[in-house]
Amino acid sequence: MRENRVIHLERNVEIKNPIMIVGLPGVGHVGKLVAEHLVEELESTKIIEIYSPHFPPQVLVDENSEIRIVNNEIYVCKAGEQDLLVLIGDHQSNTTNGHYELCGLYLDLAEEMGTKMVYTLGGFPTGQLTHIDEVLGAVNKPELKSRLEEIGVQFKPNEPGGGIVGASGLMLGLCKLRNIDAACLMGMTSGYVVDPKSAQSLLKIVCKLFNVEIDAGPLEERAKEMEKIVARLKEYEQQQQQTQMIPEIGTGDEDLRYIG
Repeated sequence: MRENRVIHLERNVEIKNPIMIVGLPGVGHVGKLVAEHLVEELESTKIIEIYSPHFPPQVLVDENSEIRIVNNEIYVCKAGEQDLLVLIGDHQSNTTNGHYELCGLYLDLAEEMGTKMVYTLGGFPTGQLTHIDEVLGAVNKPELKSRLEEIGVQFKPNEPGGGIVGASGLMLGLCKLRNIDAACLMGMTSGYVVDPKSAQSLLKIVCKLFNVEIDAGPLEERAKEMEKIVARLKEYEQQQQQTQMIPEIGTGDEDLRYIG
């Protein structure tokens, strides 16, 4: 396969006032978890499958030992007065060129369906295992901030400091070139593990944004399981710190010190 391949599964689905939601794999899989949960909990129809040579050379194997090639998908999800075009999938691009090519393709499809607004969902890595119940935002037009601030999104000058890498950030920039409103919503996550707890924080914001009620139960169950793993990681981290606290032998009247 030398080119991206787009398969339209449903062309007769009525789409009204569409807003695109992008939740591809990334830091903590936070955006992916939320986007997939929207597809599972809302009335959803898969309309597009996307295959690309920019994805890893890989197939996935199901419980029946049947394979499928990795891909990304777009669903139409009913959310009150507007429809959501939810982009989910297995991978982002392996290459820089692929990122630009695929993000451009996603926006071509969104524009064809009348999309005027795009929200990308992701995770903001804190490097800390302690959960922070915040969602950080970035926008491609300043007038988009006030609505998001009203529902609890935090905006911090020059954050994220290193910018937003991958589809979550690039699509905001490409939207600006096309005069499409766009915002990125990021749950705070350690960046070390899949983080359903951060996804819960982000889901609350998304529900407020679109005025929908969505059962967070499945995410809560996954968060409980992940908390056990995080607790073990914290315990290991503490053991490592204690191991490193070796006294430095001084001379004369020099105080004993510890290196951490």
